[in-house]
Amino acid sequence: MSTNALPELDFELVLSDGEPLETHFHVLQMVLFLELVRYRMAQLGRERAFAGGDMFIYYSLEQARAVAEEEHQMALFESGLRPDKPKKTAFRGPDAFLVKDAVQHDRDVWKVWEEDGRYPDLILELLSPSTWESDYTEKKRIYQDVFGTSEYFLFTPNQERVDAFRLLDGRYQKIVPSSSGRLWSRELELEVGTWHGTYEGQAGRWLRLFHPDGRLVPTQDERAEQERERAEQADQRAEQAEERVEQERQRAEQERQRAEQADQRAEQERQRAEQAEERARAAERELARLRSRLGE
Repeated sequence: MSTNALPELDFELVLSDGEPLETHFHVLQMVLFLELVRYRMAQLGRERAFAGGDMFIYYSLEQARAVAEEEHQMALFESGLRPDKPKKTAFRGPDAFLVKDAVQHDRDVWKVWEEDGRYPDLILELLSPSTWESDYTEKKRIYQDVFGTSEYFLFTPNQERVDAFRLLDGRYQKIVPSSSGRLWSRELELEVGTWHGTYEGQAGRWLRLFHPDGRLVPTQDERAEQERERAEQADQRAEQAEERVEQERQRAEQERQRAEQADQRAEQERQRAEQAEERARAAERELARLRSRLGE
């Protein structure tokens, strides 16, 4: 597809349709996934990577015009000027996506013609009953044939199932799970899988990133908690070291006292020996004196 800039638009580009994600869980899952992806990109030294969510992606004038027309028809319906509620079929964007090489600036939407023709390298869709069919068919076709997105992940919140596809020779091939049940992402150089736990106060089964040895890629809060635990452990080790030093000091003091006591006992023994020797000499002198008198 041509990456040349599109001609000046003769209609207003829609930035948002005002429709929230399916559930609050969907919102939290998107935030969690984007946080982990951004952290992973920082780990890999990819400073230009851009991870976005709940954001429109415009790739052609026809698509942009179709979105604008659908929103116009919806406005007519909401104002009572159209009797039937229109269906929205024009592509708007994925739940979350990653572009590994992008200029860093704030964006309301992703306009391919203003991004040097760059499309997402990885896409995540969070499935729901209302989007399941589209995510597996029409969106999958767009990501494969139009975007050429390398990896496409699909996850249904609170369920074990995660599907993923990798682009090979222009066609999506399903990624086979590892023995752990997780899916390897070449784009992230990590495994993607489910984890049961609590995030932002909500318990559930979340889509997470894993190292090949099974270690979770931690969130910012988890890293802070790990740092706090490491600091506590370091403090405990320091306290234990201080206790050992104090115990050694006490043992050394006890050894010194025992040595002093031994020296005192030795001195007392020496004094007793001297006194005994002096008594012996005195006895010999007295004996000699008596013998001398008897011999007179």
